[in-house]
Amino acid sequence: MAESNFVDYVKIYCRSGKGGRGSSHFRRAKYIPKGGPDGGNGGRGGHIYLRGNRNYWTLLHLRYQRHVLAINGGRGSAKRSTGKDGDDVIVDVPCGTVAYDAVTGQYICDVTENGQKVMLLKGGRGGLGNWNFRTSTNQAPRYAQPGEPAEERMIILQLKLLADVGLVGFPNAGKSTLLSVVSAAKPKIANYPFTTLEPNLGIVSYRDNKSFIMADIPGIIEGASEGKGLGLRFLSHIERNSLLLFMVPADADDIKKEYEILLGELIKYNPDLADKPRVLAVTKCDMLDEELMQEMADGMPESIPCVFISSITGLGIMALKDLLWRELNKESFHEVERIVHKDIDVKTLQLDDDNNYIVPMEEDADEEDDDYEEYDWEDDDGDENVPKQD
Repeated sequence: MAESNFVDYVKIYCRSGKGGRGSSHFRRAKYIPKGGPDGGNGGRGGHIYLRGNRNYWTLLHLRYQRHVLAINGGRGSAKRSTGKDGDDVIVDVPCGTVAYDAVTGQYICDVTENGQKVMLLKGGRGGLGNWNFRTSTNQAPRYAQPGEPAEERMIILQLKLLADVGLVGFPNAGKSTLLSVVSAAKPKIANYPFTTLEPNLGIVSYRDNKSFIMADIPGIIEGASEGKGLGLRFLSHIERNSLLLFMVPADADDIKKEYEILLGELIKYNPDLADKPRVLAVTKCDMLDEELMQEMADGMPESIPCVFISSITGLGIMALKDLLWRELNKESFHEVERIVHKDIDVKTLQLDDDNNYIVPMEEDADEEDDDYEEYDWEDDDGDENVPKQD
């Protein structure tokens, strides 16, 4: 996987900009001996946003960008001049990206639509200058507020592919073959387990120029929810699919049992997947006759649509498309927002990450001010722009 261009996990260090400090300047002009305070406020530090971009389909562009740093706010100056706000940083990610805290594994935010912006880290507020502290009894305040500190966090970005139909099955169940037949996708097809090492997407053409997206998920085996086989790495992509197409070959010893094993692994990974619409396709049926398929249909799982197909001969392919289209156009179509993202266990992730992760030092570009004295921010729930009084 190290040489693959499909990158669905990245770990980055993010730091927003800190607020610029307020100025404690006094007006100095000829013939005005007591000009009074005129120190301006500091500028706001830059925010860090995630933005959905449909032109990206993996996180490869972030693989070697380990640091995302926003600009600090400028300090206030004389004549009540407010410091410059720090520039915001926008990180473009593919639609379907989820952000987690890299230390605790806690869910932070989710980006699902093109152009959607979500604030990842907030920049610090700028400090108030001494002009804001003047009163009738304190006409020459010699203090100002420092800017609020920046927020910093180690972030894990995880991509969960957005697709209408997700193919679920054991290795060599015919998932890649079906995708290559119904779409223009060219996944690798071979007669050995785990041929597919990364998800593949294909656009399936339907009647009247209609279409839907199908995702080929790498094979799942019993115990995948515990880390066996390819483990948890690709189970997350199934969460995004509106409909799950379970594929079991006709030469399986017990079709119903294999379907229940696959469903059990998905539910162990995320119990919410139990409510997702499902369709069962029995593959490799070119070796069966009508009488045998009718006999096998009686032993299929109840309450789930079933269809017999053969990707080689084209048997049942059109019937499968009709069935998928009907299921997709029910009320459950595109229920992405219904997904409840659970926190992740960061210890189970295989990240291309050095043990000695270097965190850049923060540079303070503020110049020294001999007359500057700090004035603390309000600690309670009062107005954020009103300073704390002694």
